Formats: sequence, structure tokens, C-alpha cells
Amino acid sequence: MPPVAKRVPVERTHHGDTVIDEYAWLLKKDDPDTIAYLEAENAYTQERTGHLKDLEEAVFQEIKGRTLETDLSVPTRKGAWWYYSRTEEGKQYGIQCRVPADGDDPPVLTPGESLPGEQVLLDGNELAGDSPFFSIGTSAVSPDGTKLAYSTDYRGDERFTLRFKSLETGESLPDEIPDVFYGGAWSADGSTFFYTKVDDAWRPHQVYRHTLGSDEDVLVYQEDDERFWIGIGLTRSERYLVLSAGSKITSEVRILDANEPAGRFEVVRPRRTGVEYSLDHAGDRFLVLHNDGAVNFELATAPVDHPADWSPFIDHRDDTRLLDVDAFKDHTVVHFRRDGLTGIRILPGDGREPYEISFPEPLYDAAPTGNPEFETGRLRLAYTSMVTPPSVYDYDLATDELILLKQRPVLGGYDPGDYEQFREWATAEDGTRVPVSIVIKKGTDRPAPTLLYGYGSYETSIDPYFSVARLSLLDRGFVFAVAHVRGGGEMGRRWYEDGKLTHKKNTFSDFVACARHLKKGGWSSEIVARGGSAGGLLMGAVANLAPEDFAGVVAEVPFVDALNTILDPTLPLTVIEWDEWGDPLHNPEVYEYMKSYSPYENVDGRAYPPILAITSLNDTRVLYHEPAKWIARLRATAAGGPFLLKTEMGAGHGGRSGRYDAWREEAFALSWILDRVGVTQ
Repeated sequence: MPPVAKRVPVERTHHGDTVIDEYAWLLKKDDPDTIAYLEAENAYTQERTGHLKDLEEAVFQEIKGRTLETDLSVPTRKGAWWYYSRTEEGKQYGIQCRVPADGDDPPVLTPGESLPGEQVLLDGNELAGDSPFFSIGTSAVSPDGTKLAYSTDYRGDERFTLRFKSLETGESLPDEIPDVFYGGAWSADGSTFFYTKVDDAWRPHQVYRHTLGSDEDVLVYQEDDERFWIGIGLTRSERYLVLSAGSKITSEVRILDANEPAGRFEVVRPRRTGVEYSLDHAGDRFLVLHNDGAVNFELATAPVDHPADWSPFIDHRDDTRLLDVDAFKDHTVVHFRRDGLTGIRILPGDGREPYEISFPEPLYDAAPTGNPEFETGRLRLAYTSMVTPPSVYDYDLATDELILLKQRPVLGGYDPGDYEQFREWATAEDGTRVPVSIVIKKGTDRPAPTLLYGYGSYETSIDPYFSVARLSLLDRGFVFAVAHVRGGGEMGRRWYEDGKLTHKKNTFSDFVACARHLKKGGWSSEIVARGGSAGGLLMGAVANLAPEDFAGVVAEVPFVDALNTILDPTLPLTVIEWDEWGDPLHNPEVYEYMKSYSPYENVDGRAYPPILAITSLNDTRVLYHEPAKWIARLRATAAGGPFLLKTEMGAGHGGRSGRYDAWREEAFALSWILDRVGVTQ
């Protein structure tokens, strides 16, 4: 029998509306009753999925068997060193290394073999020890290459301890700082490190300056507006420290000469609601990417001595969303999005006309990556598609040649030619055309069982991507599809704006429209839906909206108690989320709108498909109680099911940390998906 959650009615009244939350007691993480209930749910899920053990093991072995366990990344040049990471068979975590640099061509590495002169910077396996969870928050080498700043988390709650290491002697320095957030930046001379701390709501709100050897750190900036996060970085030129404050819709940047770490950060332009901007440094000017009067962003330049004076450089286009700009000594690189695909534009500094790099496949994702050197004639970029494994290229700006440095090996005889990818367009309720990316193994009989993935929030784009684990579905006759619903950024900034705030329901109806398009178009028979975090909200909403359209739903760390969470400003991340969802605490119209779609609020007595909710006890972004409450209400109220909850008792938002553990977690989810459509081996 499934666990039965006790009911302890709690009344809540907002804007004259009184509702009862009978499972609010599950918010008490340290209550023995809460832990006992979660453990009982885990036991029930294990019981209901016990028949999948052989299939789960088979899928795990397929993922493991297709993965080169002892592998290396492509080395990246920075100063006098080539930096890379490697993995070793049987070990959960990566190992960060470097070797002395000689020339522009990266050294040829052989998996399992060390290069002469290799220096190990961090061995994640040694640092993790016997801890069931381990994560590195930052790993930053000083500009002169002599020191390393790194931070570690052993719980999954994303609060890290910052430490320092001498790369000349290999010894750990005595400096140790607890409770820091991700990231950080060195001063130009490597004497000082800047880092961020979070408040009680897990919002990075302070930047501190730590001088090596000092016991007292200096608070250099504190952000008191609860809507804003802050971060600190160093320009590629290593000339300026950049302190950024940003809400979901507004940003403000401060800069400081990196050679004067004790100086004062100066504001580039004061924040103005709705205006976002970022910058990079190139010689006597800054490059500023902004949306002031340009919904899809435009690129401007500004003199370094007057950074607020912006002059147009690349004008706004309705069909092109500018995503990022990278400044180098002799050229500029712009990352953009057009027609649902990413692209890369080169702006030479020698007078040649700007041009775009072309790619051969109809669906792909390309982005600059790993380019720390300011003076270089090459651009490192990452490329992948739904059939092409992640690939690393160097683009030679002098010859226009794309040089393949590495493509992730896929063992077991994988041949991209055995698979096909397609772009379809579904029609939403309001007539909007919604892109759908599809991959299938050639020869698969259609209509076929389908896994449909979606996200649709924060302007985050789910671009075409390759997955080793996905092959276990495709080879068993599945179609895999991504619904690029509104709320994401696939079709530009307006695509995002049409799926947020009081347009949020477009995200959900778009997903249902994509599912129905796949069935009507002969692609799909039974469809299992999958999404995580804000995509888990999508899963809960479509389960309420169209339960009959899905054979199963996998909701991972799902944001399914959205209204209650966004009503509570004491919870982590709530206030900053008001720009994304609206403020139901003070606005009755937003309250009614969110109440009309929040999954937990809208569970009723209809027959729901089987649902698997996966969460983590130490998640600080979407708290474990959301799926726990949701599953409890489904089980008490709805027909259909079964409704299962699996809680990782020692992990955070990203799930289990070790790669083998993560593979097993994925194998469990995939075996459940296969079972939903009757595939048992």
C-alpha cells in the first residue's frame, strides 16, 4: 500500500480568498515525521518499480558501455599553460590538470596516459573522499598562473568552502572561507580574490575582497534589493574586474581596474527597470550588449574613460537575438540566435567585412567556449546536434578553417548515419507556430512511443543536443522530441515574454499542442512527458490541462507548488522570481492567474497518467516539499496513477553528484519511461 500523508489543515487567506493546505507540514525538513514520510515514499517507489531492476541495469550498462570512462578534455591555452581535465575508469569525478604550453596547437593527449610535465591542480576523487555528495563551485587560476582558488560543497546545498593552493609548491594555503557562493575573480597581480556570499534566501548579495594571508575580509558591495543577484568576474583582457547586479529584467554593472584591487567599483550606468546590459573590454573601448530600446539586444561601444557613453555598433534586428559578445585583441565574436538556431558572427579588426560561420546540419547548437586568451588568432567553439556528439573545434580566423579537435567518443559502434533529426512546427491555440526538434533511429516504425521534453522559462533555450543515454530509447524504437515552447528563448526575446507573467499559460498550451501535433502527424503513438525544475512546473500543469494526452509524466525537482512558494518571501529565491511569475502577494490579478495554473492548486478527481516525481532533500532552488505535497494530493484526490515520489536524501538541485550515480539515476528514469509504453527489455 502507498504511504498516506497525514492531513494537518492550514488556512491561508490572500486577497479575500481562503484556501486550505493540508500538507504544509512537509515544509519542516528537520521534523522526524517529514523524514519518515519521505523514506516511506522511497520504499513504496522501490516496491512499485522492483520489476524494472533488470531493465534499469541493462540501461545503466548501455550508458556505461557507450562512454569512454577514461577520457580527456581538449586542452585550453592560457598564458604559459595548457589546461585540461580527465576522467579515469571507476572514478566518480574529474581531475583538473595542466602542462607547459609550446605553440598554438594543443598537445595530443592519450586517454589513460599522462603528458610529460603534467601538474594536477585538483583531483575531485581525492577531495570527495567517502562523501556521498561532492561538488566544486569555483576553480580559478590567478592571472600569473601561480595560485588556485577553489571551493567545495559536500551537502548539495550550494554553500561552498573557499580554499587556496600554491601551484608552485603544490601546498594548500592556510586561507579558508566558509559559506561562499559560486564563482569569484582574482586581481591582476594574484594577491587578492573577490567572492560572493548569499543571504538567508540563498541570494548572492555580497561581494568580499580577500587578500591572501589576511584574516579580515572586506565587504566591497552589498545588494539590498531582494530582486537582484550579484556576481563578480574578470574581463578576458584581465584589465577590469566586473561586478554585475541583475534581476530577471534589469541589470547594473560596476567596474574596477584589476591592478587596483583596493579601489572603488564605479557604476557604468545606473539601473533602470527593464534595461539589461553587460560588457567586455577591448583596448581603448568597452563592448556593451544591451536592450535599451532594442528588445532582441544590440551591440554598442563605449570609451574606457566614459563607459556610460554608448555608440551603436551592431543595430537591433527583429529576427536576431544577440546572446553574448566576446572581445579579443584583434577581433570580436558575437553569439546570436535566429530561426530557432544559434550562430556565431565574426567581426574582424583588420577591416574585413563581418561574416558568420556556417554549419552543415539542419539542426545544431554552436557556441564559443573556453577562450581565455585575449591575444589569439583562433576561436574555440563547441558544436553538437541531436545526432552529432559534442564536438570541439578551433576556428582559424586567418584561413577560415574549422579544425575538429575532438568529438566525444561514443563506444559500441555508434554511427550518426543510423539516426535522423527533423524540425516540425506545431500550431498553438492562438495560431503561433511552435518549433519541435525530433530525433529517431532510421527504420523505426511510426507512429512510435515518444518521449517529449520541455522547459519553457527564464528565456532558457533547450537547443538540439546529443545524449548517450537517449540512445537506449531510440534503439528500442522511441521517438525523442523537444517542444520549444514559449517562455524559453528559442525564437528570441519576444518568445520569452509571451510565456511569462500573465502569459505563462502559453507555455503549457504550447506543449500540449506539440504533443497533439506529433500524434496527428504520425510521429507518435503514446507520449511520455518529461521536464525538470521550471520544466517540472510545465509537467504538473499539462497533467492538469490534458492528462489524457500522456502515457506518463516524469517531473524532476519540479516547481509544482508555485503559488504557495511565490507567496512566501521568506523562502529561498522567491522575491527575485516575481519578475518572472508576477507578485501574487501584492497583486490580486497575479494571484488569481497563478492559482488558475499552479499544479498543486488544480489537482482534481480526473484520471491522471502515471507520474514519477524525483527530488532532492537538500535542493535550495525547488524545495523537496513541493513534489512531496503534490504527490500526496494526487494520491488523495485523483484517479489513475500510480503516483510515485523518489527523494535523494543526500543531494541538491542537480541530483546525485558522481557520474556513475548520475547514470544510475538516469537509468532508473528511462526504465520507468520504457515501462510506461510496455517496453520491458
